Amino acid sequence: MKKIFLFLMIASVFSCAKKVSQEKDKTTPKEPQKEAVVGADSDAHGCKASAGYTWSELKKECIRIFEGTKLSHYDDGETYTTASYVIFDGNKAELFLDTQKESIILERKSEGDSWVNGDWQLIPWKGYVLKKNGKILYTEQ
Repeated sequence: MKKIFLFLMIASVFSCAKKVSQEKDKTTPKEPQKEAVVGADSDAHGCKASAGYTWSELKKECIRIFEGTKLSHYDDGETYTTASYVIFDGNKAELFLDTQKESIILERKSEGDSWVNGDWQLIPWKGYVLKKNGKILYTEQ
């Protein structure tokens, strides 16, 4: 009886060892992971998006647009998760809109006037109101 018991124990040890070695053979070697270099995402102007910088045509430098004036979509019943911003430099304003790929530069003639570029109009009224073709699209809240 002892011999049978001893035989079963030895057989189970070898069968377990064989399964473990077969599982090791099935695993594929892991490819070395590429390390992401922080700050290696510079755009054509050298602005690093990972640090929050965007190129400003108005200021001719990398800026953080979220430090500008935030514009929100005018309440049209929709829910938005994006934000748009405007920065000012003298009588010019640069719009960074979530709906536009490029920024838009507006200009005003004198203090107190609205900034204009074609169909776009930024009006200083209770903060700022941005219109396109006379329709309110964004407001400062």
